[in-house]
Amino acid sequence: MKKAISAAILASTLTMTAGLSTSALAVDGLSANAAVTSNYLWRGLEQTGGQAAVSGGIDFESESGFYVGTWASDASWAPGMTYELDFYGGFSGSISDNIDFDLGFIYFAYPDETSGDADFAEVYGSVSFSSLTLGVAVLAEGEGADAGDSIYASADYSIALGNDAEIALHVGSYTGDWLAEESVDYGASLNKDGFTFGVSATDLEDDDVKVYVAYAVDIDL
Repeated sequence: MKKAISAAILASTLTMTAGLSTSALAVDGLSANAAVTSNYLWRGLEQTGGQAAVSGGIDFESESGFYVGTWASDASWAPGMTYELDFYGGFSGSISDNIDFDLGFIYFAYPDETSGDADFAEVYGSVSFSSLTLGVAVLAEGEGADAGDSIYASADYSIALGNDAEIALHVGSYTGDWLAEESVDYGASLNKDGFTFGVSATDLEDDDVKVYVAYAVDIDL
């Protein structure tokens, strides 16, 4: 489920919904995930300077569709930073047999980053029509920024190949003036049995095409 592995590596992705408790959630499922990647990319941008990263998380999901979770990964894109710690919560469900939705809130924390202004939060939503998923994430909180100062819109399309293999295609567009330069990122990956081989690039000047390999596992608890 995590933004960084499946949706980004994916990932990446979060504070818990206010007022919810374990009993109120009527938890139906507890799961964990773990992954390793040769290059942690988030919206086409390297989060570990092109180096490998290890990540993992835990999710609670209720029968009603509410979920909460946390996820951590290596990260080193700012001074002093060694890891990222995310908290998230939301609600997902189905409108029909072929239309699913997901709405939530995610908080990206970088506890050992020395400037103290790297943390931020977003509200997000997506709608899936069979193999196509359209999503949007809007800045909700950030040091020196106002809600709505940045928006990321994305489209992802999956193509089943048989034998549980899949090709995933992605394009995303970031607009705003807080998180990074305005840019478009795009990529493609081949996925099978938890293994991913992918390529990613952006339209930023002097940005090279990035190639990565990853392996992820999901564990029911």
